[in-house]
Amino acid sequence: MSLQELKPKVEAILQDTNKTTDQRLQEVCELLKENISYYNWVGFYFKNGNKEELKLGPYAGEPTDHTIIPFGKGICGQVAVSNQNFVVPDVQAQDNYIACSINVKAEIVVPLFVHGENVGQIDIDSNTPDPFTEEDERFLEWVNEKVAEVI
Repeated sequence: MSLQELKPKVEAILQDTNKTTDQRLQEVCELLKENISYYNWVGFYFKNGNKEELKLGPYAGEPTDHTIIPFGKGICGQVAVSNQNFVVPDVQAQDNYIACSINVKAEIVVPLFVHGENVGQIDIDSNTPDPFTEEDERFLEWVNEKVAEVI
């Protein structure tokens, strides 16, 4: 299924007010993981209160030990500080990478803004080397804009 074909499905999930926000985010993670072949782990991290750290939210994929990530550490922690998308075509080439699985070859992290404040991010791990394109970035930015409307 193409990224464009997934948009109405993402919107339908997020607009279902009979479910909690976490349930909706969980369904978005599962939708993306199941329908994009190179999205092997999809999850949201959110700022943990007033702490300078991220806390794992809903995700789809293998369980991770990285439920808390300090700002500045790893790809996710760097995005929390930079407020910029971070596309990593080869995680082995990154000095500040936190390994979640030996199978992960690439990662993309896109910050999530609510009223201009970076409140979290969507994080995608791929077992495929260098799979992410500008289309993935634009799509994930769009997903985060839609998520920002419901959190």
